[in-house]
Amino acid sequence: MAGGAIGAAGAADVTPRERVRALARGPRLAWTIAAGGRYDFVYDQMPFRFARMSAGRRANLLRAGLNLLCRRSAPWSMPLHLQLELGNVCSLRCPVCPTGLGELRREPAFMDPALFERVIDEVGPYLLTASLWGWGEPLLHPALPRILAAARRHPIVTLLSTNGQQLVEPGVVEALLADPPAHLIVAVDGLTDDTNRRFRDGARLAPMLDGIARLAEGKRRRRQALPILHMRYMAMRHNQDDVPRLPAFARTAGFDMITVRTLSILSSDASLPRHEALEPPGGKYRPYIRDAAGIVQRPGFLCLQPYWFPSVYADGTVVGCEQDFNAEVPLGRITDASGFADVWRSPGAARQRRAVRENRRRGIGYCRLCQAAGRCATDVSVEAIDITGVLAAPLDMGEAR
Repeated sequence: MAGGAIGAAGAADVTPRERVRALARGPRLAWTIAAGGRYDFVYDQMPFRFARMSAGRRANLLRAGLNLLCRRSAPWSMPLHLQLELGNVCSLRCPVCPTGLGELRREPAFMDPALFERVIDEVGPYLLTASLWGWGEPLLHPALPRILAAARRHPIVTLLSTNGQQLVEPGVVEALLADPPAHLIVAVDGLTDDTNRRFRDGARLAPMLDGIARLAEGKRRRRQALPILHMRYMAMRHNQDDVPRLPAFARTAGFDMITVRTLSILSSDASLPRHEALEPPGGKYRPYIRDAAGIVQRPGFLCLQPYWFPSVYADGTVVGCEQDFNAEVPLGRITDASGFADVWRSPGAARQRRAVRENRRRGIGYCRLCQAAGRCATDVSVEAIDITGVLAAPLDMGEAR
């Protein structure tokens, strides 16, 4: 990925080789950021550019690079990436998702729009990306227009991932056109209802396809580039043979691009047999390194997640990694008396980062089934397919607004 350690944007981990490359490129990258106010990076196969950055964003980006190289328990910077769970409620029952399996023990909730506004206004001046989803379907949020309008107040790469079932609602389509995220990522895991439902239990293709057609038409009518309509396909044992047919399907539907990714959820011991049954046995879509005993940690794995990519759950609880889906080891909680920065720099957050850094992850419950540690590659997405030319150049976050 472009730009070294802080250019591996969105990755939860790095290898020693990637760390060395980052150090070698560091001086030139730092000069480009500090003097030119420009930063190009690739996030999960998507190219972006920040130009004419504010002094505060430049300083935070430089401090974040140093912070990641040192993996400091007390960070010098605010995070570069943030996940904001708009809700932990979903209409589907995906077979390895903790929500679909009924393993989510947190109370069903949607994030208070006022809380979202507080967090995005506090952290937005420093962020590169904001992922507007968590362990639920974000388009179910009753105040979606207000949420999207707040996210647009800052030049951030906003990403919204959905199962597409709510795209049949005209109000949802209008909200996505009025204050669009940079990418609307729609999960399509089969080219027929029967195949798609093997993983997206309860989903239908018709609402999604209808919504994408209306969004594509709305973009043309308004002469706007966003949201980029991004089809995401998870390659599994039962659907990987359909990958060559994806471009024709996506072009007909009105998508701008496709990413193909491997399986990326390990929620509990109970989900492991289901997960293994879905995994391709080999090739580039194989998600994990395995031996006779099970999944093996990738050599040289270094976790970065709690240093730059925390998650804020619907009730304001902050966790160091989304894998902690029940918030068993929270960094803290945002309240009327404490903001995000208070939690981010709290003693509890520092203790958790030290545990990760000193390889005492076994003492952190959610780390035991870390899906990043055993992946065959750093990136979950292994292939990007351009349909309408959106990947030809980075999306400039200044011009896109």
